[in-house]
Amino acid sequence: MRLTDPSVGTSAAPRLRIAGIAAAVMLVTAFLVPAPAPAGAEPLADTSSSTTPVDRTAATAAAADDLVGDIGFSVPSGTFSGEVSVSLSTTVSGAQIRYTTDGGLPNAQSPLYSGSALRFTRTTQLRAQAFVGQTASGAPGTAMYVARNTSTAHDLPVVLIDSYGAGRPEREYLDATTMIFEPGGGSTSLAAAPTVATRSGFRLRGQSSAMFAKTPFRLEFWDNADDDADYPVLGMPADSDWVLRGPFSDKSLIREAFVYDLGRQLGLPAPRYAFAEFYLNTDAGPVGSDDYMGVYMIVETIKNSKDRLDLKQLREDDRTLPRITGGYIWKFEWMAAEEPTLPCTGPAASCWNYLEVADPSPLQPEQRDWLRNHIQEFHNVLRAPNFADPTTGYRAYIDVGSFIDQLIINELSREMDSYIRSAYFYKDRDTKILAGPLWDYDLSFGVGGFFQNDQTAGWQYQQVRQPLANDWYTQLMRDPAFVNEVRLRWQTLRRGPLSDASLQSRINALTGPLTNGAQRNFQRWPNLSTRMVGPFITPTAPTWQGQVQFMRDWMLRRAAWLDSTAGWGGSTTPPPTTPPPTTPPPTTPPPTTPPPTTPPPSTPPPTTTPPGGGGCTATYTVTNQWSGGFQGEVRVTAGGAAISGWTVTWTYPAGQTVTQAWNATVTSQGSAVTARNVSYNGSLAAGASTSFGFLGSTTGTPSTPTPTCTAS
Repeated sequence: MRLTDPSVGTSAAPRLRIAGIAAAVMLVTAFLVPAPAPAGAEPLADTSSSTTPVDRTAATAAAADDLVGDIGFSVPSGTFSGEVSVSLSTTVSGAQIRYTTDGGLPNAQSPLYSGSALRFTRTTQLRAQAFVGQTASGAPGTAMYVARNTSTAHDLPVVLIDSYGAGRPEREYLDATTMIFEPGGGSTSLAAAPTVATRSGFRLRGQSSAMFAKTPFRLEFWDNADDDADYPVLGMPADSDWVLRGPFSDKSLIREAFVYDLGRQLGLPAPRYAFAEFYLNTDAGPVGSDDYMGVYMIVETIKNSKDRLDLKQLREDDRTLPRITGGYIWKFEWMAAEEPTLPCTGPAASCWNYLEVADPSPLQPEQRDWLRNHIQEFHNVLRAPNFADPTTGYRAYIDVGSFIDQLIINELSREMDSYIRSAYFYKDRDTKILAGPLWDYDLSFGVGGFFQNDQTAGWQYQQVRQPLANDWYTQLMRDPAFVNEVRLRWQTLRRGPLSDASLQSRINALTGPLTNGAQRNFQRWPNLSTRMVGPFITPTAPTWQGQVQFMRDWMLRRAAWLDSTAGWGGSTTPPPTTPPPTTPPPTTPPPTTPPPTTPPPSTPPPTTTPPGGGGCTATYTVTNQWSGGFQGEVRVTAGGAAISGWTVTWTYPAGQTVTQAWNATVTSQGSAVTARNVSYNGSLAAGASTSFGFLGSTTGTPSTPTPTCTAS
C-alpha cells in the first residue's frame, strides 16, 4: 500500500511507503553469509525447513517471472553504460501496451507503446501493461535499468540500491531498485548480470548507528502490487525483509558476524548474514565510484516465519487458552521502545521498562494482556523469597539453558547495550520463555566506552542504566545454583567452541575473505585512527589488521578474566535436576564447517608441564603467528589441592622474546621467562584453571617450550 505525497510532484508520487507496513515482522539486526559458504550460513531456526539450492533457483525465477508479468522486455533488468534500448511485447492477444517511467503503474491515459525501441540514458523504472481497448488485461510488468559509469571489480558480492534520483530516505520507505551481483570466477562488478533485480523500498534504521554517514538501512523487496516479494539472497532462504548494516564504529568489520556464528554454535537463534560491498545512488546521475559505501552485512530480520524464528503463528482470533500462549517475540529497547509496549506493575525501582512486542502484529488486546501477565508473573517470582525453588521458582518460567548461553555471549563480548537494548526473548505455544535471538553486537569486544565496557574485568549485567530496563539477569545471578550452572557451562565451552584456539580460528575464517574489501572500505571511510566515532570510544590501530588484532587481544584477555576466580573460575557442582520444558527449545545444527578446537596444523602443538610440577601444571600454546611475531597462551591448572598463587617459567631459543602480556606479570632475563599471577587470578581451587596471554617477536618459527609451574 502506497502513500501519495503531493509535495514530491507527480513523477515521485508512488515513491513513499508507510513505514509501519510489516513493522511487527522486522527487528533491528542482520544475517547473511559471504560466498563461498562462510561461517555464518546457519539459519536462525532448524534448516529442515530452509530453502534448498534447487528451491532457491526456483524461488528466484518465480519472483522474477511475477515481476515481468505478461510483458516481454527485450533487455532484462540490470545496469548499462551510456544508453540502453528496450523493446516491449506482450502475450495478451490483441492488446496494445501502455507504459510509464515515473514509477506508477500504467493506466488508460499512459503513453502508448508504438513498437519502436525505447531509449534511456538515465536510471529508469519501466512499467508496462497490456490493454484491450481501455481495459487493462493480463499482469503488469516491470524492468529496472540503472545507469553506471564504474565497473570496479570486487571479490565480495555487491549490493546496489538506486532511488531514481529521489534522495535518501528517512523513516519512511522510499521506492528504489535493488540489484545483487555475485562473484563468478572470483570477482564481480556492477557491469555483471545481477542474480537478484527487484523493485524495493528502503528506509533508515537503527538508533545510534543512524547518525553515521555509513548508514544502516531496512530493505524490503516488492512485487508489482507493492506487496512483499520473496527472493533468496546470497545463499539464504527466500524472503522479502532484510537489513543492510554497515560496520562503522566496529573497525574490525566482524564483531556482529562473530557473535552470530558463535551463538548459533552454542544453540542460540541468530540471523544469517553475508558480507557484501554496497553502492547507494540517490541522485539523478549514473552510479559511480562516489556512490560506493564500503563493506556491509546484509542480514535476515528477526521474524516469525518458517525460515527465520519458526514459532506458532498467532491469529487474530487466538484469544483463549491454549492457543493464546504463543508464539510471541519481544525485546527490551532502552529509551527507544515503540508500540505495542507492555507495562510493568509494581514499585518503579524494581519494574522493567521499554519492553516492546515485536510479534504478532497486530497484537490483540487479549494477547497483550496474557503476555504481559505471564511476564509479570515471572518478573515477580524473581523477587519472591522462594525465587530459586526448582519447581515453583523462576525455572518454571524460563528455559534456563538459553538464558545461560545468552549471558555467556553478552559477558564475553561485553556489548555495551547488552540486556537492555536489542535484547530479545520469545515464547512458543506451550513452551517456556527462551532467550534470543541475538541481535546488535557492534559495540562489543572493547568498542563503546559507556560504563567502562571497554574494560576486560567486571560484569556487564551489573551495569544498570536508569530508568531501569531489565534486571532479570541481576536477579538470576543471586541464585548460587544458577551461577554454578553458568560456571559449569563456561568451563565446558572453554574446552570447545570458546577455547582460545577456536575463538581465533573463527576470527581467521571471517577476516580471510574480507582483505580486499576492507582496504576499499577504509579508503572510503578513513576512520581507523579516530578514537571517538560518534559518542563511542574505539581502538586507534592504524591498519585494519591492527583493528582485528585489537579485537583478538581484547577477547582473549576478557576470556582469561572470566576464567579467573573473580569470574567463572573455581570448582563446580553438578547442576540441579529440573523438569524438562513441555516442548524442547528449538535447536540449530552445528556450523557446516565448525572451527577447529585445536590450533591449525601450521601452529606448533601445545606443550605441558609434566605431572606433579609443584602443585600446578601449565600448558603453553602458540595461538597465532605471522612474519616476525606470534601470540601465545599459557593455561595454569591447580593440582589436587587449592593454591593461592603460581609462577610459570620457560626458556626460549635465541631470537624469541615476549613483548607484551596480559593477566600475568611477565619478566625476562636473557632467554629465561618468568610469569607470575596478578591479584585476581592467583587463587585457584583444586583442578581449576586460568590463563594468560602474550605477544612476542621471533626471527624464525616460534618454538613451544615446555613450561614449569610452581604453586604457593
